Amino acid sequence: MKNILKIFLLFPVLFIYGQKIGEIAPEKPLVVFPSNAWGVDVMFSDGGFGVGTFLRKNYSTQIDGFVDFSISESKNEREFEYFDYYGRSIVIGKKNRVFLLPVNVGIHYRLFEKALTDNLRPHLIFGVGPTLILSTPYNEEFFSSFKHAETFFAAGGYFGFGANFGISKNNLVGLSMRYYYMKFLSGEVEHMEGRFKNEIGAFYITLNIGMMY
Repeated sequence: MKNILKIFLLFPVLFIYGQKIGEIAPEKPLVVFPSNAWGVDVMFSDGGFGVGTFLRKNYSTQIDGFVDFSISESKNEREFEYFDYYGRSIVIGKKNRVFLLPVNVGIHYRLFEKALTDNLRPHLIFGVGPTLILSTPYNEEFFSSFKHAETFFAAGGYFGFGANFGISKNNLVGLSMRYYYMKFLSGEVEHMEGRFKNEIGAFYITLNIGMMY
């Protein structure tokens, strides 16, 4: 009786392993997206918000070339922001506001092209280029302080990774994480009183929104 019970229990298993393997479905061709894209970047970092714009061109299904420009504020790691009774922002010891305006050219290299669906297109990013840096007095009103702005030039770039989402051939939506590094070609900037820097590094999370054509 026990042997019959064992055979009865194993009987369905024999069918599971004994089924004939059907033909493998043909590999789905990659979606061919438009070769050009333009859009805006919305940037978030510990220094605050930033905005930018980009222009991309496909050179293959894996490689995109791009040029981008952005503007964002840089803050010193020692800055601590307070708000007074009237809601005004105060940073004790802050000497200057510092703004970064980099222009970069580079490539996006698509990863796992054949392993993932076109709905998710991860990529590595690498860009290099010059940066214009503006420094304005913190103790003056925001807009009027630009009358006393100092300018610096730096060389650098960024690297990171990100992904584009969706299979729309008109709209581009993506998210990336980037680390920027800029080395001053001359001079130093004074974020905090008595603290000078001739290089700046910053990490950004960037939302990309644009159109393909």
